[in-house]
Amino acid sequence: MAAAHTGFILAAYAVAFAVVGGLTAWVMLDYRAQRRTLASLEQRGVTRRSATATPAEPATRQAREEA
Repeated sequence: MAAAHTGFILAAYAVAFAVVGGLTAWVMLDYRAQRRTLASLEQRGVTRRSATATPAEPATRQAREEA
């Protein structure tokens, strides 16, 4: 009885392995692409909103002087 289902079980494992492997590869490739994009943006001078502002920025300095 078990031999009749062996093909289905092996196929299910193969498909699951292929899906998990494909998703893992996709995440790794997307991570690398996002890192390249971020490096490119930072090289062009675009900063992240979470980055701390430098005190030499004129708007920041002006706001501090007015306060």
